[in-house]
Amino acid sequence: MNTITVGEREIRDAVTIGEAIEAVRGGFVDLADGHFEMPTRTALREGQFLVMSAHHRPTSSAIVKTLSVNFDRKPAITGTVVWSETGRPDHLVADAGAVTCLRTGAAVGVATDLLAPPGAGRLTLIGAGGQAPDQVRAVHAVRPLSQLTVVDFDPQRAKSLLETLEPELEGVELFRTTDAEAAVRTAEIVCCATNATSPLFPESALPTQVHVNAIGAYLPTMRELPDELLGSSTVIVDDLAAILEESGEIIHAIAAGALTPHALTELGTALKTPTADFGKRTVFKTVGVAVQDWAIARLLAQKFLP
Repeated sequence: MNTITVGEREIRDAVTIGEAIEAVRGGFVDLADGHFEMPTRTALREGQFLVMSAHHRPTSSAIVKTLSVNFDRKPAITGTVVWSETGRPDHLVADAGAVTCLRTGAAVGVATDLLAPPGAGRLTLIGAGGQAPDQVRAVHAVRPLSQLTVVDFDPQRAKSLLETLEPELEGVELFRTTDAEAAVRTAEIVCCATNATSPLFPESALPTQVHVNAIGAYLPTMRELPDELLGSSTVIVDDLAAILEESGEIIHAIAAGALTPHALTELGTALKTPTADFGKRTVFKTVGVAVQDWAIARLLAQKFLP
């Protein structure tokens, strides 16, 4: 048996954001078609250690991801993704931090492509941490940006993010601020990528037509979005079972009577009905599921395994 280990730099060099988006899109459709075995992830020490797995029946391939999360260190996410395939002796072990950022960005790209208006180009990104660059790259890949505003309580962190992204965003107006409420008022797309435990802005601050992606809250104790927004929008989720167990804002909105589980649509199902009218306000809420990791790991296996 051969084990091929792939680090962050190799992953970044091998997989483009466009490839990641298409791979994750296919993964969500296969999930909706029942082609995966995917248990809800195991969370230990209040979400500081996570274990996720998925098996794709048509290809007899599977991944197991183990990671630790610590927002007080850089990188915040460390661990491994292990890819294996029945009948094949070779295994692939990939850096979980890079895979997680890439697959989360890709899911946002898929959802934004489905739900945001065709001409939407003004993005407000709240949170300038490790997930932020791929959020911007993914949105830019499906809705070329005219303007990007980065919101972060640390102005230096926002500045560093913009300096990193500037070479990739030629012609895009770049701004930074600490005021999330003001920043979302003229946004056409909003991405929330924080570890907040209370809503980042009031529903009333948003324009009439807007698409919101929320990726940061992955525990019942975390929230990025207000109940009023969830109750008045079309809400698309990555996986219903995972969302009802792990998403703090969804759990809170249901408990408050602002939302019901029946109002939630899984992304894979929505992708299979692309002509549906989702309305002027849409929300994509993801806690991250193993199908996304499988999709990126499959790309890596195709590129690196003999």
